[in-house]
Amino acid sequence: MEENMKLATVEDTVEYRLFLIPDERRDPEKHKEILEKSIERIMTQFAPMLVSYIWQNQPFNLRYKPGKGDVPAHIFGMTKFGDNIEDEWFIVYLIKQITKEFPELVARIEDNDGEFLLIEAADFLPKWLDPDNSANRVFFHHGELCIIPAPRKPGAESWLPTSPPTIPQALDIISTHLEKVVASESIRAAVNRRIRGYPGKIEASLHRAHCFLPAGIAAVLKQCPRLVAAAVQAFYLRDPIDLRACRVFKTFLPETRIMTSVTFTKCLYAQLVQQRFVPDRRSGYGLPPPSHPQYRAHELGMKLAHGFEILCSKCSPHFSDSKKSLKTTSPLWASFLKSLKKNDYFKELIEGSAQYQERLEMAKNYFQLSVNRPESSLAMSPGEEILTLLQTTPFEIEELKKEEADLPPEDDDKWLDLSPDQLDQLLQEAAGKKESQSISKEEEEQNYDLNQVSKSMKAFISKVSTHKGAELPREPSEAPITFDADSFLNYFDKILGPGPHESDSDDLEEEDFECLDSDDDLDLGMQEPGEEASLKGTLDNLKLYMAQMDQELAHTTIGKSFTTRKQAEPASQTTDNNSDEEDSGAGEPVLAPVDVDLNLVSNILESYNSQAGLAGPASNLLHSMGVQLPDNTDHRPTSRVRQ
Repeated sequence: MEENMKLATVEDTVEYRLFLIPDERRDPEKHKEILEKSIERIMTQFAPMLVSYIWQNQPFNLRYKPGKGDVPAHIFGMTKFGDNIEDEWFIVYLIKQITKEFPELVARIEDNDGEFLLIEAADFLPKWLDPDNSANRVFFHHGELCIIPAPRKPGAESWLPTSPPTIPQALDIISTHLEKVVASESIRAAVNRRIRGYPGKIEASLHRAHCFLPAGIAAVLKQCPRLVAAAVQAFYLRDPIDLRACRVFKTFLPETRIMTSVTFTKCLYAQLVQQRFVPDRRSGYGLPPPSHPQYRAHELGMKLAHGFEILCSKCSPHFSDSKKSLKTTSPLWASFLKSLKKNDYFKELIEGSAQYQERLEMAKNYFQLSVNRPESSLAMSPGEEILTLLQTTPFEIEELKKEEADLPPEDDDKWLDLSPDQLDQLLQEAAGKKESQSISKEEEEQNYDLNQVSKSMKAFISKVSTHKGAELPREPSEAPITFDADSFLNYFDKILGPGPHESDSDDLEEEDFECLDSDDDLDLGMQEPGEEASLKGTLDNLKLYMAQMDQELAHTTIGKSFTTRKQAEPASQTTDNNSDEEDSGAGEPVLAPVDVDLNLVSNILESYNSQAGLAGPASNLLHSMGVQLPDNTDHRPTSRVRQ
């Protein structure tokens, strides 16, 4: 039964802005002219990469935006990328390349989450940088990621504002101090890791599949492959009102179906495949039995046909004739076409051939949509584009049927069914972890050292936490080496005691706490005699209090829940110690020390085992510290981990 409510969607949006390097000699009209010409040059130069790209929701687009307040006139673009996060990172790659090819431009990019580039590089950011002070600090220039720093002390660097900079201030800083604002190598590497592989990565994100489709849809997709995204979204987000148009098809009749090859993005293909849907019997879109060798092609074609029919049903049958032609009469078209040929868009295809014409039509659609973009009031909806193409593109069903014998092979869709190990590997690669050499599970279990669990947890607990959270321990090779002379001297001032004019507050700055790994760092010998006696008395009182508490707990059963060192010792060693215990004869129970490491590891493993392979606190904490536990091959129920 079809759902009674349309699926909710989150409008994930990325915004990007391109600013000109400031020049006092440039008047506002000249500024506007340069920006508008830059838009034409950018969209033309990157057309070979963009023409055939299939966007999830909206394409990459640029337009002139006049200045407002302290934000100067600039080039603005906004794209709703929906469920396909790769669209967002492809735009990051484009922005990076644009600033590399157009050195007079400085770019900013952010999404619903704000500075998502900083989120991606969160493990490598300087401690002073947080969401409260990150506004207008992150830019691309000359193809490099730049982060405008904050001054260490007010007025220490005259070229740095004490508060987050305005856009004009940021542009001025980048143009005059570029070498000082380029982000660190680790931050740039974290961002570059996400965009590594483009533009070749575009081809890897596609999936080709056979679909049993009405001939009209096959003809439309030949001319404009990107419309497959709108059709998939229309089907994926359908509601009962949309499906009324699919009870009896008016535009795409089932009798005209042919077998053809359709190119999806992997995201679109997964959305279409994973949707369970039974067509209305009145529609004529019956399916063969699941055992049929072409069942998947029939099912995909049926779903796509519903998406296209939904799009066309939302159009008025008498939509404006002014929208029906794809205008290539603009003076920009000639230079745009020349640029395509220069960048080998048509490859070695013979001009006038069928494949050449297909690519030419795709270029015309891109030109109309992105370069010679009409006002929003005149822009065609996807349904209107489909109807326009059906009216202007002649096709013969018999000719399309002849092509069935020469269809390219389908792509393997085994990537939809990832094993847990493959999923873990993908997540680790996404997190930027180094690829380790593959070893068998047997070797992993033999070489695994449980001491790593105990050491990692102790390192985590010993870290100082603040109201912002606790920091995870880093590997020694990853830990940044820094030395702040002022903090160093401050630290010793606080240990040696306050000066005559200083307050006696014991509040330490967050930076000072980081210098103190443990209480052992406080050398009693460095204190004044009175202070030393007071501190020693406090420690003695604390030890006495703890001893009394231990005595009270000794008469309860709480101690039995912990493993003590005495219990972990060999039996022979225990026997030798019995006489000593009897000689004590104090009449009080002997308090054997708790084996902290063994209890810690036992409890973590027990918690990890209770997760049954799912996400949970134990696995999340250990994974965040880089500790990988092997799979549990002992499925016997145990209340405690075997010793």
